[in-house]
Amino acid sequence: MFTLENYNNVSIPKKALFNWSSGKDSALALYKTLHNPDFKIEYLLTSVNQQFQRISMHGVRVELLETQAKSIGLPLKIMQIPEMPTMEVYENVMIETLTTLKNEGITHSVFGDIFLEDLRKYREDQLAKMGFEGVFPLWKIPTQDLIQEFISLGFKTMVVCVNERYLDKSFVGRIIDQEFINDLPDNVDVCGENGEFHTFTFDGPIFSEPVQFETGEIVYRKYEKPKTEDSSNTACDTNASDAFDFGFWYCDLI
Repeated sequence: MFTLENYNNVSIPKKALFNWSSGKDSALALYKTLHNPDFKIEYLLTSVNQQFQRISMHGVRVELLETQAKSIGLPLKIMQIPEMPTMEVYENVMIETLTTLKNEGITHSVFGDIFLEDLRKYREDQLAKMGFEGVFPLWKIPTQDLIQEFISLGFKTMVVCVNERYLDKSFVGRIIDQEFINDLPDNVDVCGENGEFHTFTFDGPIFSEPVQFETGEIVYRKYEKPKTEDSSNTACDTNASDAFDFGFWYCDLI
């Protein structure tokens, strides 16, 4: 029998945005969040390189990002970010975006982070300033377990970027499967949590249909160290003194 007491005990899902990178950790974290009755995802939020109209770091075209979101069935919000922005520029864009979303009643922000403590603290500190709470569905789950769960659920993802500090050209453009995992050097995390590689997820249980694409050329790109700004003030992982000594291999998806 449904009573007023039962009604009062019904939990109303919290409105949340999901920080969507287009890759495997995002896909698995979104899958878990969509199955969590405590949250209702209102938007996917993605940072895009304003100059090239590609997902920041992943290098995936905006058109494919939009196709992903359509197949997932969630509205997409894009943050246009300049290439190599300062922390101040990045944070100003984020504040403007979150302010708009807060006005829609959104209170939580979901991330696919796994074990980077400093990154989580930074996110939580910034969110707290805006009255948001961070949600981390994959936090502290061993990455070996996560990648096996990802594959067993039927997700399919392609490596679209590798950092040559850790991996050579042969790893980019490959589908992540058991053979790929077996080929990874011992010093590379199987989920690429240290920035070793980035992926584009194109099929799996969160999609109504697979994302169609063709593989294009593989290109090498090396980022120049900022000449006028302190590199530690850029909104990317440049803490290592030799961060700009290494380039990236990208597989273009069309």
